[in-house]
Amino acid sequence: MSPLSNATIATVGSGVMAEAIIAGLLRGGLVAPSQVVASHPRAERREALSRDYGIGVVGSNVEAVQDADVILLGIKPQMLSRVGREIGPHLRRGQLVLSVLAGATTAAMTTILGHDQVVRSMPNTPARLGKGMTVWYATPATTAEQRSQAAALLGALGVELEVDDEKMVAMATAVSGTGPTYVFLVMEALIDAAVHLGFPRHVAHDLVIETLEGSTLFAKQSGMHPAELRNMVTSPGGTSAAALHELESGRLRTVMSEAVWAAYRRTVELGEQLEASVDGARPEKRDQGGR
Repeated sequence: MSPLSNATIATVGSGVMAEAIIAGLLRGGLVAPSQVVASHPRAERREALSRDYGIGVVGSNVEAVQDADVILLGIKPQMLSRVGREIGPHLRRGQLVLSVLAGATTAAMTTILGHDQVVRSMPNTPARLGKGMTVWYATPATTAEQRSQAAALLGALGVELEVDDEKMVAMATAVSGTGPTYVFLVMEALIDAAVHLGFPRHVAHDLVIETLEGSTLFAKQSGMHPAELRNMVTSPGGTSAAALHELESGRLRTVMSEAVWAAYRRTVELGEQLEASVDGARPEKRDQGGR
């Protein structure tokens, strides 16, 4: 039985990632449509979610969270302060708040929500296809049952990995969270190079996409280190060796490392900015029971 079998799930900020999670939960049979309620300010968006998934929809964030066991926070990071102050006074002990906000630290979220049972997660774009990679961290106040619920929910997006150091979520944001950006840029560059050689663009596109997909699958199934795989296809004085010489001369490894570090620094900056913006902005009402 799924940890979510008897849980009610509310999505606050029902955008692309929230919809991906809803679709994954329903696709995997982890919950029934009647267990999900989504809030959104626009009527047309609510109608679309109701029509496509058969879930409950409301215009009020407060109405969505009041009876929920798990609350998915999928708003834009800059909306955290306003929405957090709105729903915070209505949260109670035992509710799990799961965030997919980039850069939003648990310190920022627990401060503005006045609620300490929180999970910070970072999915990536392939999650929309159920092929995502999500790294997540749960605050010490979360229970074992709540962590099981978080794992089940995020598992609907693909592979999920819990870490015991929140810093790793920020690190993952720079690697797996931003990772599709790096891959898409490499993809685009290879396609353009193939067109430059003389291939029609649609042929170049298929050549590159299938090559990347096949190479990734081969690396995953073989379990071998990428360096071993690269050596397998690099003959002395061959075409791969010539290409690798140019890539190394162009500092590919260094530039890639610098890109990841830049993404990490920006993630940390966003977290610091959010913490500063919510410092002292606690909801007026606190729930009972030692929070």
